[in-house]
Amino acid sequence: MKINKNTNNTDESNSNSPFGVGGSLSISIQHAMLTSEGKTNLEISTEIHGNELLCLFGHSGAGKTTLLRILAGLTKPDKGRIVFNDRVWFDSEKKINIPPQVRNVGYMFQDYALFPNMTVENNISFAQKVKDHVEVNKLLALFDLETLKHQHPAKLSGGQKQRVALARALAAKPSLLLLDEPLSALDWDMRTLLQEEIRKAHEILNSS
Repeated sequence: MKINKNTNNTDESNSNSPFGVGGSLSISIQHAMLTSEGKTNLEISTEIHGNELLCLFGHSGAGKTTLLRILAGLTKPDKGRIVFNDRVWFDSEKKINIPPQVRNVGYMFQDYALFPNMTVENNISFAQKVKDHVEVNKLLALFDLETLKHQHPAKLSGGQKQRVALARALAAKPSLLLLDEPLSALDWDMRTLLQEEIRKAHEILNSS
């Protein structure tokens, strides 16, 4: 697996997971994984500057999703240290592990994880710490979802679900935005469209 600042690569042989950073991020972790190819060890040591848009490249089982889950606080690494904006999120030696809800991370899951009983509008507003209808309307307009705001996920296409999931990830105004393979299983036109949506998301992340 490698980290690349070029997010224009749409080669499906190396699926990618972009993430935007609104502050400096220091990662030095090790984590044992069990994949279809057997046991492997994920080792990452890197420094990422603020306001960068980066992409993880690697084959299936390389650890892309695992790394995103570790950054989000959903998976605990075996050892190491993660520091965001001078705040320690994880330190195995000092037994520090800040929970996900405190890290202010926006996460777009591979399967979108939209709430089926909620409308598009309510799915987006659910992520807000402080409810703000004006901000929800801005996101609906930005991602061309205004005419769909009263629809439920079951009525949406795959591309529409992805835009809702991306808007919801931004609704919490995260300092770190993680997107887990958002361009997978899409045709060329939709991949190009979603890449533009990701750039929009990165602009919002930098301005918040």
